Amino acid sequence: MHVDAKCPIRFGEPCSLCVPGAHGPQDCQLVALVREDPDLAELRAEMIARKKAEKAQSAG
Repeated sequence: MHVDAKCPIRFGEPCSLCVPGAHGPQDCQLVALVREDPDLAELRAEMIARKKAEKAQSAG
């Protein structure tokens, strides 16, 4: 069974292997950087919350 990985940075989008050498989110240096940096992690959380709110608004 094949599962398409979702990008943890671009909420709701599939992993596009945008970082050379990465095989998915599990070894992506961009994902690691964002998860390790508190400021970037906070921005990511805000972006995800905004996307979820937009999605809920358009569905409602």
